[in-house]
Amino acid sequence: METGFRMEFDTVPGCEGFARVTAAAFAARINPTVEELEELKTAVSEAVTNCMIHGYEGKIGIVRMEVHILGRTVTVVISDSGRGIENVEKALQACYTTKPELERSGMGFTFMQLFMDHVEVKSSPADGTTVTMVRRFEDHPEELKPRGKG
Repeated sequence: METGFRMEFDTVPGCEGFARVTAAAFAARINPTVEELEELKTAVSEAVTNCMIHGYEGKIGIVRMEVHILGRTVTVVISDSGRGIENVEKALQACYTTKPELERSGMGFTFMQLFMDHVEVKSSPADGTTVTMVRRFEDHPEELKPRGKG
């Protein structure tokens, strides 16, 4: 059975942290490893930060986040109604940034792709951006065994 939630939040300081912790707390129900949760949190952070810095260019806007779980697969959709991306293919290149003056590394999408199994970016100028990320968490049967005195 698929379960999920959606929420909206303003692009104000602290909301990126709230989004990452909320996604991780929801995903914890399928018993991922700490490393898997950290990777999910990093991917969510990068997507939300992109909305704040690039989508709304530091202005207050709304970010939408959906998280769905089906079996051991987590799907996260982060979207905004900001300025959009003119060239998605170029934006997906490692170290590409439109904000070098902010000392941005241009690694946001690279981290998302590294930590998730699938990343899809849909965007057009003035219409906003939607990033869909999918991750299948491994089974960890050894962690599910009861620990007793032996």
